[in-house]
Order: sequence, then structure tokens, then C-alpha cells
Amino acid sequence: MKEKAAKKRQRMQVFGLEGELPCVWMKAGVINFKLCDNAYNCLTCAFDKAMSGRLKEGDERLESWRAPYQAKPYGQKECRHMLSASVPFRLCGNAYDCATCEFDQVQETRTLTGETGRPPVRNVAGFWMADQTYYHRRHTWARVEHGGLVRIGVDDFTMRLLGYITQIRLPRLGAHLERNHAGWTFRREDKIAPLVSPMDGVVVARNHAAVESPDRAKRDPYGDGWLLVIEPTHLKRDLQELYTDDAARNWLLAETHRLESLVAVDTELPLAATGGEVIEDIYGNVAHLSWDRLVEEFLRP
Repeated sequence: MKEKAAKKRQRMQVFGLEGELPCVWMKAGVINFKLCDNAYNCLTCAFDKAMSGRLKEGDERLESWRAPYQAKPYGQKECRHMLSASVPFRLCGNAYDCATCEFDQVQETRTLTGETGRPPVRNVAGFWMADQTYYHRRHTWARVEHGGLVRIGVDDFTMRLLGYITQIRLPRLGAHLERNHAGWTFRREDKIAPLVSPMDGVVVARNHAAVESPDRAKRDPYGDGWLLVIEPTHLKRDLQELYTDDAARNWLLAETHRLESLVAVDTELPLAATGGEVIEDIYGNVAHLSWDRLVEEFLRP
């Protein structure tokens, strides 16, 4: 109960955005205090939609946050990508109508398909775990990025468990992923493993490089080995069900102990060295553990 309550209190972590981020309604002086928890993506923000709804209903106590910004001299009209620090300098010349802004569309495309930043990683019981990242209990991860989109992939535990992958099959663009259900599959020769989507959302980008070279997901699971970018449909709700920070570390420690008990009752999971990394191919090196058993225990929905 305490762990679940702590999850609900945690502030959303957005990769690449640090510190307290004032909402544009606050920055415009319309409201006294509100922090942004949607990466300055007003188009998908529930709070912005609610406030805009009140304006449409004729609430005379409010004005749009866009009005004060539009009244500013052009040199003070900061683009939302400048507000969120995703670009060092950019002024808005489109009346803050991001839905029809060509620069916004170009920036989103670059964010989706360009090189991703690599969050800091740490070694937890021989497995690498990325900071600034949310983890599903079935070993997939989610990272909230600029614009409120979410990049997802699989963790180092999964890649060491399966050893190597010969094929990655991802859903098509526009497909809807459902939290806790299979979202894509990994294949190792004739063996198949379904992987769980960590949250609900619509697929807006696929990592074609990882599809063409599946080893990329093993070499760099939290960076260039990402798999999909989705537009989440229940972002806050879904993040509350995922692990992050100390809760994620404790979960991975528990998973490692479960794996050790399956590998051998009286021996430790084989490590490269004390405090080092777990062997690269657990399935290929532990003869008595079948593929189906490993998938059922740790990965399958």
C-alpha cells in the first residue's frame, strides 16, 4: 500500500527536462500556480483542454494563455519548444497554433526518428538499468519525452535472458497498443517471445534500424535500441502503474533473485566478475531452462 501511494505522489519525469516547469497558463499570468506535467504539449494536455472548455462556455473570469503572449512584442514570443528547452532559441510566428505550425511538425519528426539521448545507467545485480525511465513488471520500459510522447523498448534483463534476437516484429504506424497486452514480438530462430506494452497509446514512430539489425536492441536497449514511440492515451494513469527510481531498483533486485532460484538452487547466477555483468545469453547457457519457461516467468502478458 505504501509503495502504491508513493507511486501516485511521484512527479512525472520527462527525459531531457529538468527542474520545476511552470505551466504556460501560469507563465502568462492567468493563474497563480501550476506546473507543467505534459512536456509543454498543450495539444494533449487535460488541464489545457479543461481551461479551454471553460473559455468556450463563456467564463468571463478567464482569458486564454495565448492572449498575453500574442500581445507581447515579437521578440518575446517564445515558441513552446523554447519554453521546454528542446531548442535554444525560437520565436512563435504562428499565433501559438501548434497544430498548424510547420516548425512544430518538423521538430516532432526529428524527435521521433532522430538520435535519442542516452540516460545515465547503473548496474543493479549485474543488469543495466537506465535512470529517468519507467519500467513495466514484464521488463519493458517507457520514457516520457518532449511533447508528451513516450518512447518504449525492452530492458537489459530481457536481452540477457533471451540471449540474441534474429527478428523483431513491430506494430504498424497508427496501431493502438493496450497496456499489459502483447505489443510486439521477438524471435530467436524458431522461438518467439511476445513483449508487453507498458501503456496505452497509438504508434507514431518505429525504429526501422532496430528491425533491420535486431542486435541494436541488445547493444543499446535504452538508446539507439528503442523500439516504438507512442502518443499515450492515459499517460498519468499508466505511469502510476510503472516502477521508477528506488521502486524500479527494488523490483529488479527481486526479479534477479527469482531468476537465480530458477537457474540453480545452490549456486549464484553466473556473473562476469563480482559486481560485474550477468552472462550475455542466459537461455543459451542454462540447459535446464526452456525458452517457454523463461518467457512465461518474466515476459509474457
